[in-house]
Formats: sequence, structure tokens, C-alpha cells
Amino acid sequence: MAAGAGNPGGMGNPPNGAAPRPAGACRVLMIGDIIGKPGRVAVEQVLPGLREERGLDFVTANGENLAGGMGLTVSTAEALYGAGVDVITSGNHIWDKREILPYLDQTERVLRPLNYGTHGVPGRGWGTYDALDGSELAVVNLQGRTYMQPIENPFTEMDRLLDEASEPLPPIRLVDFHCEITSEKNALGLYLDGRVSVVVGTHTHVVTGDERILPKGTAYQTDLGMTGPIWSVIGFNPATVLPRFINALPTRFEVGEGPVIFNACQVDIDPATGRALQVERVARVVEV
Repeated sequence: MAAGAGNPGGMGNPPNGAAPRPAGACRVLMIGDIIGKPGRVAVEQVLPGLREERGLDFVTANGENLAGGMGLTVSTAEALYGAGVDVITSGNHIWDKREILPYLDQTERVLRPLNYGTHGVPGRGWGTYDALDGSELAVVNLQGRTYMQPIENPFTEMDRLLDEASEPLPPIRLVDFHCEITSEKNALGLYLDGRVSVVVGTHTHVVTGDERILPKGTAYQTDLGMTGPIWSVIGFNPATVLPRFINALPTRFEVGEGPVIFNACQVDIDPATGRALQVERVARVVEV
């Protein structure tokens, strides 16, 4: 099937459309940044039913804001596993809780950005896993550099992984690009088009409506958005954020309250070629 077949221009299926799964496809779901306890509770309420209703074969979630809004702990990671998340990706806040550092070396289910390097840096930036349908897939976590830490180049580090790995990665390849600006995310999506199955952005916590299949068969969305309180500033209580904009006073952010928006992207992938067959945004409002 050609990229975007039955889907003119390669644009995504209608959000929450529950499109039929193409025959033989591996169906994956990638969840945006989960913010604190409200986000975790929303995932626990929504994900088990989604896995069953939609026949999801594999689920990733960005968990770097899971523990009190900043960082990840072992217990919060295990709560996501219990809800049905297979692999947790992250970004610059993965280092915020020191207790997670030894765990990053002990588990293959939590990834930190690959381009932090390999010397003296805990954890791993990618891994291979088995999906429920029997497909083998790779998950890669990258981080952008514009307005962020000047770490290794995500473009050339990804080249190195794809071109110099001792064994080729499996055809299904999922990339979480934790990045500040839309142009850098857009550029990486086009750079990897046809070389990976999915490129989705995280970090800004604001969902974008540009999900589509790129010309060479890679599903792309600039930002998955957050799974966090709706009436908030990117997941945090407005009262703790607004002073920074009004009078530049430093404040301590607190996770917001109230109903939560669950944001994710569902992609159906041909296991033989790694090409995306369809892409669809999934959004749910959850009372927690």
C-alpha cells in the first residue's frame, strides 16, 4: 500500500475516528508528555480500554514530567507499565529526580535522549521490543538543540544509529523527538522520511493538528501535546506560572487540577516495510 493510500495528500484520518485497521498492520499508540498525578490517573483510566477497543499492539508514553510535574521515579514508571505502557520516553527533565539514574541502567523500558552521548551518561537512547502482534520494533528517543542544551546533533546521531548499527534496526521504527521549536521537528521528520516509521514531537505540551504521512511513508506529527490538566499553563497551575509573565518573579510550578486532556497518536504500520499506512490523533477528556 502506498503512503497515504485512501487518504489524499497523506493527511491524517479524522481525530478519534477509530478507522478500521489495515490487514496485517501493527498498531501503535504514542502518548504525549504526561503531567504529574492527574496525567497518570488519566492514563490509568483511558489506556486499558483503548488497548482493548482498538487492538493496540504497542504503546509508548513520554514520562519526563510524571513525578510531581518534573522528572520520573521508579514508582511512577511502574504505574505506567501497570496501565499498559510498554516503553517510556523522556527528555531534558529525565535527570530531575536522582533516584531514577541507576534505574536507567537497569531497565530497557525507560529511554533517555540518545544524543546525550554514551560516556558517563546513564541509560540508553533506543531499544528493540516485541509488539503484541509478534512484530519486532525499535523505539528511539532524541532531543533537539535549539533553545535547549547543546548536546550531540540529533540528525547525525540518528544517521549513525541507522547506518552504523552492528545489525539493521527492525523495519518498524518509532522516534520521539523531544524538541522546543516546530521547525527543528519538521526538519527531522523530513530528514528521516522513508528511513523510520514514525516521527512525533514532544516537549511543548501543545498538541498540533498536522498529523500526516510524509511522501516516503513516515507518519509525522509536530507535537503530541500533553496528557495533563486542561485549565492550566502547559499542565501547571496558572497561579504558579502567571507571575513569571506579569512581573518576572521566580515561582515554583505546581501541577494543575481539574479535567485532563489525554493526547496521543495512533499509527498503523506495515511490519514488512516499516511504512505507515494510516495515522490518527486520539484525544479524550477525562475527569480525574
